[in-house]
Amino acid sequence: QVQLVESGGGLVQPGGSLRLSCSVSGVTLAGVAIGWFRQAPGKEREAISCITTSQRTINYLDSRFIASRADAENTGYLQINNLNPDDTAVYYCAIKRGTTVCSSSFRWYNYRGQGTQVTVSS
Repeated sequence: QVQLVESGGGLVQPGGSLRLSCSVSGVTLAGVAIGWFRQAPGKEREAISCITTSQRTINYLDSRFIASRADAENTGYLQINNLNPDDTAVYYCAIKRGTTVCSSSFRWYNYRGQGTQVTVSS
């Protein structure tokens, strides 16, 4: 059974940083790309970034978001710098078994985590 579990969210002050983790079980992470998404209250879910199996990153937002991966740990990471209140959202990771490519569509991925809440407030 494939499972993705995000962690590392929380309450952070504007200007702060967080590193989110995506721990994957049931599949070897080395063979798949990892997508990151977020959904703010009352807004559509949006793509943030994707990292391929060859460590190439595709950024759909801005350079404050840095995706990385540690395949030996079966874990993906999303570093978020200089957080602002507009970054308040639930953050998700996702993978699609059997492919190494990325997509900006959350529905395209067939395994997704439950999300971790990030709240940016003073």
